[in-house]
Amino acid sequence: MTNSDLFPVTLISANTYFAFTPLLASCAVGTLEYRTALESVRAFAPEAHTYLAWCDNINFQKKELTCTPSTSLSLHENKQGGKEPSSLSDDRGNAIVGPKFVLNYDRLVIAVGAYAQTFGIPGVKENAQFLKDVRDARAIRTRILELFGEANLPIMSDAERRKLLHFCVVGGGPTGVEFAAELHDLLATDLTRAFPHLTPMARITLYDVAPQILGSFDQELVKYATDRFRRNGITIKAEHHVERVNKGSMIVKEDGEVPFGLLVWSTGLAANPLINSIKELTKDGKTGSLLVNDRLNVIRDDGQVMEDIWAIGDAAVCEKERLPATAQVAYQEAKYVAKQLNAIAKGGQPSNAAFEFKNLGTLAYLGDW
Repeated sequence: MTNSDLFPVTLISANTYFAFTPLLASCAVGTLEYRTALESVRAFAPEAHTYLAWCDNINFQKKELTCTPSTSLSLHENKQGGKEPSSLSDDRGNAIVGPKFVLNYDRLVIAVGAYAQTFGIPGVKENAQFLKDVRDARAIRTRILELFGEANLPIMSDAERRKLLHFCVVGGGPTGVEFAAELHDLLATDLTRAFPHLTPMARITLYDVAPQILGSFDQELVKYATDRFRRNGITIKAEHHVERVNKGSMIVKEDGEVPFGLLVWSTGLAANPLINSIKELTKDGKTGSLLVNDRLNVIRDDGQVMEDIWAIGDAAVCEKERLPATAQVAYQEAKYVAKQLNAIAKGGQPSNAAFEFKNLGTLAYLGDW
């Protein structure tokens, strides 16, 4: 943590909480209570001046941040008739339009994370569920129960029930795999007891464009995960390409039209709109995130290092080594930058030692506890 006794800290956050995304798959099916995935921003940093807002623009010359309130107070107008922003998975298409305000900074840490990647596929934002925020997890949980409630109605045919109870997951990384595993557990336990006549009709299908799931894991672990999923009845469709998502169905290049009741989209990360708006800094060609040096400082387009600005987490890519987009990377980067800031505040110089990531291992839950 930075030391607020040495210098004032201002935190700009659109939410009152920080969501620990690795736990959201469990929250989405009720294995964990929603609050277990949340950390209060104010409780974690009570000394900081916290503003509920989005940062929309950074003026690097004037050292100014232009911000928009993220609250839904009545004095603000909304682009879409008062609907609150659904989650940080959103592209802020529903963002509240309110009075902007400007904040000055001496030193800046950019840690805005990333949004869900859709690759521009039509219909994804409108008809799929992301899993980036606790509100996403709550919406998924509600939708699962709605689908079983609807399928249980006597007016439904078995063909209609099978369509409603087809659960699709697009993205074979850890998030998609863990959600499929958690959903399997829910079907095999609670829902089997509640709807014993319906769960045999339920199906889980996992789609990915890659040749296999869990591409960052060792091959033996990938084979183990694949075999376990198949034994549990989870269908894996690798090297499949989604071309469009409609309401209740998606068009897959290799399979044609595929009906679903719930589609969870987990295909990776896209740059935050704030990062997209920055033109003065060098960005990674693959992800669009800010390129940083080995001390996590951002780099201008002319190659000049900006020693008073750092970028960490999914908003940044190290030019020396591409690190995984995981919580432990962001956590270690944050600790490193905090030490640098504290050293500066004490009147000294920041360490010349480069940031080094220490990989503590990676886990992916495969179901059945």
